Amino acid sequence: MFCGKPLIWWTIHALSKTNTVDEIIVATDSSKIENIVEDFGFEQVKIYHRSPLNATDQSSTESVMLEYIESVALDRNTRFLLVQATSPFTRPEDFKNALDLFHSTQCDSILSVVENKRFFWSKNGEALNYNYKNRSRRQDLEASLMENGAFYISTVKDILVSKNRLSGKVLPYIMPEYTGLELDEPMDWLQGEAIMKFLLRK
Repeated sequence: MFCGKPLIWWTIHALSKTNTVDEIIVATDSSKIENIVEDFGFEQVKIYHRSPLNATDQSSTESVMLEYIESVALDRNTRFLLVQATSPFTRPEDFKNALDLFHSTQCDSILSVVENKRFFWSKNGEALNYNYKNRSRRQDLEASLMENGAFYISTVKDILVSKNRLSGKVLPYIMPEYTGLELDEPMDWLQGEAIMKFLLRK
């Protein structure tokens, strides 16, 4: 549960509000998750039962993507939006704007990122992105772009060829800094719920 709702509800809800998304596929091997998702009542949602081979702790996301694509024989020109439930801050407009960007440019893939303005060092004690003898203000640093794991866009054709969620010319879609928090550990939950409760009050 995340802010009173199952974690997966947040991304499905945002996707359901995005007019350019035709189907929302939840890939799971859990009957509990399947029942919870079906109880949401979102019309676009379908359950895909992952094979035991691709439902282990060692299974890659790509293996599940490829299994699904090949199992239902998706058209090779279909736009494929990989969304991760551990990033509940993604808004409907993020999905829409990123899909519009994908459609309007010559790129092959899009990934969601956040700007990161931090001072980085190597393990050898070398400053990597600034001169510590002439320290600038953090806000004046040139931002690095960090994957936030929220979503990735490609075509079925390119996924089948590359066996990867990203390939060819990749463009970043920049999201707010707070979306860089992925809910993977218990401490992430505490921070994430505080952020979401603040956002819901706005």
